[in-house]
Amino acid sequence: MRAVELIQKKRDGAELTRDEIRSLIEGYLSERVPDYQMAAFLMAVYFRHMSERETYYLTEIMAKSGEFLDLSEIPGPKVDKHSTGGVGDKTTLVVGPLVASCGLPFAKLSGRALGHTGGTIDKLESIPGFRTALSREDFIKQVRSIGIAIAGQTGKIAPADKKIYALRDSTATVDEVSLIASSIMSKKLSIGSDAIVLDVKVGSGAFMKDLENAQKLAKLLVSIGKQHDRRTIALITDMDQPLGTMVGNSLEVLEAVRTLQGEGPEDFEELCVNLAGWMLVAGGLFESLEKAIEEVRKRVADGSAVEKFREMVKAQGGDTRVLDDPEAVLPISRKTEEIKASKAGRVVRIDAEKIGVASMVLGGGRSAKEDRIDHSVGVEVLKKRGERIEIGEPFARLYFSSKSDLERARYLVSSAYELGEETPEAVPIIREVIE
Repeated sequence: MRAVELIQKKRDGAELTRDEIRSLIEGYLSERVPDYQMAAFLMAVYFRHMSERETYYLTEIMAKSGEFLDLSEIPGPKVDKHSTGGVGDKTTLVVGPLVASCGLPFAKLSGRALGHTGGTIDKLESIPGFRTALSREDFIKQVRSIGIAIAGQTGKIAPADKKIYALRDSTATVDEVSLIASSIMSKKLSIGSDAIVLDVKVGSGAFMKDLENAQKLAKLLVSIGKQHDRRTIALITDMDQPLGTMVGNSLEVLEAVRTLQGEGPEDFEELCVNLAGWMLVAGGLFESLEKAIEEVRKRVADGSAVEKFREMVKAQGGDTRVLDDPEAVLPISRKTEEIKASKAGRVVRIDAEKIGVASMVLGGGRSAKEDRIDHSVGVEVLKKRGERIEIGEPFARLYFSSKSDLERARYLVSSAYELGEETPEAVPIIREVIE
């Protein structure tokens, strides 16, 4: 079938077969199908959506478009983790050492920042000397040796998704549930893990702004995983304010180290401990989530979690003093400015996306793939939802450089805060768990 006929079929709301979807994806990869036809197809999907069966086919075809990362040489169960992205989301830096210190191998391929959400690889590269480009052999060898490795994604895994995602990004078709689900799961299924734990963010700083769409995405992700014989668990978690207090590459590494030492912010620590607990349950190391969480907390208390992070930093060429004196080792800007309140009240809302964009315009993110990142800049959130602010009291701190757009960052952070007289209703960090 010609591409134009498949576009027409989807435009009219009909369901495509596996062969029709394969023909379109393979045609696009081989450049027989041009960008303008794939863009038209993506827009048809955006308005007409895909059935669960079509999404399953699309995921499978994109997963098989590139290499498969075989993890069978690593002994024991392998559990992968993925977050749909948020502001201040440095969970991988903490969850990896937590589960590895409990005996569950952590072999993770992570991405870079684009837009207002940060990237794990950029954060790790804040650590002087830390190498994120590992060969497949070195990656497997390191996990076998110390139980943990976090490396950059390779273009050889799910290349069809990489090409289609770039087009979605420039055609306003990113936030469609079946396209998001197939993009995430095509990469997860290209890696030989036994189970997958997903952190689906919901709120102002997430792709999914409301609970209904987050539930729809989480259920679809879990269903795709199960259909491919992977135990899949999705946690729907709050992203209606930044996670923790630090937003920006070095600042987030600093907060991750503090959390592994048992001194992190309450919301961030709770999320990390629960994600790690669910990973241990998914890997079969524990039957009960409560017992798994108890074990995770022990690893923080006895120092073995932070030592596991040290082992990874050392193995990947980084400066291990980052665990002893992070503020001296990490490039954190000495140029700071506090944003102070012009009126008093209680924080009823923080627009997390605006905080993420503020960090980006200070130099901590990318608006284009080729942009260079400044690891030293970012935003420190001094007041969170429910806390009271008095006139003249600082509620945020900017870390900036001479190249930062300081005026815009000031405006974004100031306008992100909404004050009122009533104490807002408490929102749990974990909204729902879908198995």
